[in-house]
Amino acid sequence: MSYYKYLILLIFLIPSKGGLAQADVPAIAAASDLKFAVEEIAARFRADTRRELRLSFGSSGNYFQQIAQGAPFQMFMSADENFVFKLHAAGRAEDRGTLYATGRIVLFAPQGSPLQPDIAMAGLRKALAAGQIRRFAIANPEHAPYGRAAEQALRKLGLWEGLRERMVLGENVSQAAQFAASGSTQGGIFAYSLALAPQLAKLGHYVLLPEELHDPLRQRMVLIKGAGDTARAFHAYLQQPEARAIFVRYGFILPQAAPK
Repeated sequence: MSYYKYLILLIFLIPSKGGLAQADVPAIAAASDLKFAVEEIAARFRADTRRELRLSFGSSGNYFQQIAQGAPFQMFMSADENFVFKLHAAGRAEDRGTLYATGRIVLFAPQGSPLQPDIAMAGLRKALAAGQIRRFAIANPEHAPYGRAAEQALRKLGLWEGLRERMVLGENVSQAAQFAASGSTQGGIFAYSLALAPQLAKLGHYVLLPEELHDPLRQRMVLIKGAGDTARAFHAYLQQPEARAIFVRYGFILPQAAPK
């Protein structure tokens, strides 16, 4: 091989910062209600930019603790904006983040369940009184924002105490959705975005619960200090019309004005 051919080969093999670079593959921590929406957006981002990401989905509270303790995530997409504010106050985040969406919750019943979902949860009350609800799934309210919203809704309608001993708590809202849809419970409350996913939609039926039943699920994302170019590019990409349209398709409410 001639010197020049060898040089050209080296140019194509050496990773470049903006191409197929593997040195800058940021770890992104995302709330589990985002699983289907963000995976779809990330696939488009990879195709458009030829940059890679490492996505992790879980409870916002757990990720907050991990990042506060130094976990090497470069970006955090929280289902509760307060976790972002706390990271900024602790000096871990670059700023107070960007509001990217507001979430909603649903009451879901798997195929064959005696539960008939309705917005007033009268069907749940009736099935509970009849002894037909043996297990009911929500995310753990201690660290999952969607679990906290589910608890607030049930308390507001006077159903919490009756269901408390029957609760099956998911580590995050995605796991709660799996419990609710699998048929191992008679129903559950979880994120609207997950109920809209084809994988779950065919496993049961649901009703979108009124926003007035719980505190707003204001979802905020932030770059962690030391974030690299790819994380910054993805952060910007999430605010573009194509990405925002995907969020809407998965039931998220977008900020009306410029995100703050």
